[in-house]
Amino acid sequence: MAAREVERKLTAVFVTDVAGYSRLMAENPDQTLETLTAYRQVFSVYVEQFHGRIVNRPGDSILAEFGSVVDALTCAVEIQRELAERNLSLPENSRMHFRIGLTMGDVLLKDGELYGDGVNIAARLEALADPGGICISRNVHDQVQSRLPLHFEYLGEKIVKNIPEPVRAYKVLSEPGAAAHRAVKAGAITAKTWRRVALAAAVLGLIALVGVLAWNLYRQSVIESALATFEKEAAFPLPAKPSIVVLPFGNLSENAKDEWFSDGITETITTDLSKIKKLFVIARNSAFAYKGKNMDVRSIARELGVAYVLEGSVQKSGDRLRINAQLIEAATGNHLWAERYDRKLEELFTLQSEIAEKIVAALETQLTLDEVGRIRRGTTNNVKAWEHYVRGMHELNRSTPVTVRIAKAEFKKALEMDQDFVAALLGLGWVHLFGAIHFYTVSGGLSPSTSRELATELARRVITLDKNNAESFALLSQILLTKGQHDMSISHARNAVELHPNGADWHAYLAEALALSGRGNEALKEIDFTLRLNPTYPESYYYQLGLINYIVGRFEEAIPPLERLLERASTQTWGSQPDKSNRFRLRLRSRFLLIASLSAGGRISQAKQMAAEILELWPYLYMTEFIALRFKFKNPEDMERMVGHLVQAGLPE
Repeated sequence: MAAREVERKLTAVFVTDVAGYSRLMAENPDQTLETLTAYRQVFSVYVEQFHGRIVNRPGDSILAEFGSVVDALTCAVEIQRELAERNLSLPENSRMHFRIGLTMGDVLLKDGELYGDGVNIAARLEALADPGGICISRNVHDQVQSRLPLHFEYLGEKIVKNIPEPVRAYKVLSEPGAAAHRAVKAGAITAKTWRRVALAAAVLGLIALVGVLAWNLYRQSVIESALATFEKEAAFPLPAKPSIVVLPFGNLSENAKDEWFSDGITETITTDLSKIKKLFVIARNSAFAYKGKNMDVRSIARELGVAYVLEGSVQKSGDRLRINAQLIEAATGNHLWAERYDRKLEELFTLQSEIAEKIVAALETQLTLDEVGRIRRGTTNNVKAWEHYVRGMHELNRSTPVTVRIAKAEFKKALEMDQDFVAALLGLGWVHLFGAIHFYTVSGGLSPSTSRELATELARRVITLDKNNAESFALLSQILLTKGQHDMSISHARNAVELHPNGADWHAYLAEALALSGRGNEALKEIDFTLRLNPTYPESYYYQLGLINYIVGRFEEAIPPLERLLERASTQTWGSQPDKSNRFRLRLRSRFLLIASLSAGGRISQAKQMAAEILELWPYLYMTEFIALRFKFKNPEDMERMVGHLVQAGLPE
């Protein structure tokens, strides 16, 4: 009969053997075999009870697998307690003590047998366990520590045979300082009858139960106290729903220049999580502000006002990919979930979705069918195309004319490999929109209207490929706003935030469209939520914040963000020559908005000084034409008010 194909899966694995088995067989083989047979039956009963499967049992060993690490460890503890009680009826030199090693890992399944790192690590942990004890890996510890009434002793990082990286091991205890199998005191060995043994066990069981309840109450109070302290110290009130930041994954690849690759994985996981309505996810821009900083994750969580932090690392070598990830509860520092993945590069997209789903499960959040579909829907099956796209986004996020041109070339390369690659189509769409706004630098000679139409075609093509793609609606919203089609722009922006509720940029676009439509109070609510999602915000938010405050008449509040934006822009150059004209072209709308805000706020001398610098370069600039072209106000009175403030500063009407 033909062998089945090899299946790869993630499972909980435990491996056991008998401590001192060779000695027992040498001294009393008949008694040893009888005891081994009886004790194996105990394993069979408990493994079945806890929904596991015994894979094989060579010699004195047993290999079992479970779908749940909680079930696996509970089963192991119950087995050790049962065997400890049975050992009381045997002479001391005939007692049989099993060691159990437990991990959760990636295994290969073929013809019912298990192979791979998961099995190997469990076997090494078993060798580290005490006779009658249990030793678990870190990923098991992180998942069960808050779910089972057990205690753990960290054994450190252990170098074990045939495993390339140190294994972090933990001893399982029933109470601080006590091994998990010691359910019955050693003094019970001298008991004359089973009644006395049972009575002692019952008393100790009651004491243990009271102890466990007391410990759980104490532990819960400690957790609640830690959470209260954390919430008090956090820079923002914690959201009502689970809140998380995905920190930039470290690049452990040999080539330091592969950082774009680890950044791309971080961004993909962030995007997948941010599509889930029941989560609050900090935006990429704020998360990446901590890149390279040696800070405690709990401090980062306090600064961002989130309850959980995901951190990890990426190692790319040839066609292999290794990702380590861990989810941390910020208030306590507990690890809720941790895993190491060692896969082929071609499995990257499945792996990214798997990580996002594991995190959601660890946060005990229920996904809707639509959300599952959005996470699992791959953007491309071509790894090389994805790499060009990630390089393109890396350049586009830097937002200079040179980097935008590089991004354009990378997106085109990605589309040559996969013409329906949605993310690359949208990346190219943003480049064309950038060209429509700043056509003299990146459009390649195309007119603003042509660039706009190309961006529109790309956005609509994405919608035909994926009608639930939020970014396509966000792009259309911005395009329509440049055309002065305010109501349609707002409608598309609302579609974007509905499909992608944690999309900070999409909320910012909605705020801008509302502001230019004269709906300033609505815009304020949107920009407030935007800044909460993305507290370390990009330059575009400074402009939007200034615009909205100007629209609602809060002129003094409009000035600081615009000044900060222009201060940063003064260190950048727009074209090839770092002359004054090029520096002024950068953030031109923000410059005029600041002059208007200064003028409206009564700071006339500052406004006139800035206006004079502009007139020195462009003496024939007329405000009515410029404002109509650049700001696209829906209401004529808003445009007239701004023109009036600029004329008051000395600029020609």
